[in-house]
Amino acid sequence: MRAEIIKYPMGALTAEGALIYDENVSGKRPALLMAPNWMGMTDGAIERGRLIAASRYVVFVADMYGAGTRPANFAEAADLANPLRADAVEQRKRIRAAFEAMIAEGQRRTLIDERRAAVGFCFGGGNVLELARDGADIASAVSIHGDLKTALQARKGAVKAALLVAHGAPDPVAPKVDRDAFEAEMDAAGAKWQMVLFSGVLHAFTDQGADVPGVAAWDEPAARQTYALMHQFLADAFAARL
Repeated sequence: MRAEIIKYPMGALTAEGALIYDENVSGKRPALLMAPNWMGMTDGAIERGRLIAASRYVVFVADMYGAGTRPANFAEAADLANPLRADAVEQRKRIRAAFEAMIAEGQRRTLIDERRAAVGFCFGGGNVLELARDGADIASAVSIHGDLKTALQARKGAVKAALLVAHGAPDPVAPKVDRDAFEAEMDAAGAKWQMVLFSGVLHAFTDQGADVPGVAAWDEPAARQTYALMHQFLADAFAARL
């Protein structure tokens, strides 16, 4: 499994993402943008990209902060992520830059076909939903224990992607009030969406080692089921575009 570090323009910044693909697979594959959690472009994010890519996709791991800007802890991550959460225009520009870099690099290597989608985790889940709100031409966007509220709601007819949200019902980071607001927003926008809720499952349930009592915890069954749902949802969304 090859992981190439890719520098690409992101407004006034230079970003540093990762293009991940199985060199032993012949032929073109769908391109899947992966937005990591608020810790950004870590070794763990690249490893998650490898696991998701397998032989199915070419994965591009997005960098939302810029090359060389890597939070050392949750406090630093919050200082980087929260201003973007409050500025949907900038957030959309940055995730759009990663999306465009993924297409350019995938096409240059003749690795990808015309199928595109996005998946994000935690802060990254919010990033891919902003990409969808921005009208990106993607078949689907999957948010996994992600941010659901936005500073700039989707316009009617803007969301082209089918949306899947996988969430822990008692997740305090994006609570029920955020889910309700997301539902109302997407219905008003005319978007096609699904939401899967897990009872008793907290935030960051796909992150092995997550352990913040009452806030975040790894949950193996929920993680396993979510990945299975994600792959099937992507396959269905790609088929619907044919």
